[in-house]
Amino acid sequence: MPQTLRTAFDRDDLLACARGELFGPGNAQLPLPPMLMMDRITDISGDGGAHGKGHVVAEFDIAPDLWFFECHFPGNPIMPGCLGLDGLWQLTGFNLGWRGWQGRGYALGVGEVKLTGMVRPDRKMLRYFVDFTKAVQSRRLTMGVADGRVEADGEVIYQVKDMKVALSES
Repeated sequence: MPQTLRTAFDRDDLLACARGELFGPGNAQLPLPPMLMMDRITDISGDGGAHGKGHVVAEFDIAPDLWFFECHFPGNPIMPGCLGLDGLWQLTGFNLGWRGWQGRGYALGVGEVKLTGMVRPDRKMLRYFVDFTKAVQSRRLTMGVADGRVEADGEVIYQVKDMKVALSES
């Protein structure tokens, strides 16, 4: 089945993507653990979401023994906010590869970031929401622009506007 017809991916699928097996060599890849910031993608589209330009919903199970809690910060363990942002970027790039667009993904930036909560070891699950505002594929440019949010156990803790991820064949 072509990847574009699938709307959900489990951890094994995400690991296959990280190894370059899901979208093919030289195309969008997720990072391997421990930098892989999600356990499953529960929904993905090229025409859904708040703006009708595509979306991704994913989940990340939180366990007290995750690698970042030990070092950030000793005695006051908190998941670094930049890892939540990276998870949103990862999902934005995954959506571009899922669309069948070619090239390796890289983050170009983000317009606005608001961190209003924290991920501590007692949290159970993060849910990521990415809503595309623009998805462009031309001869010169392949790029997605999206807004996103991260919820911890149902509470909105991170919000971003104008994330940009591009694919490049070089």
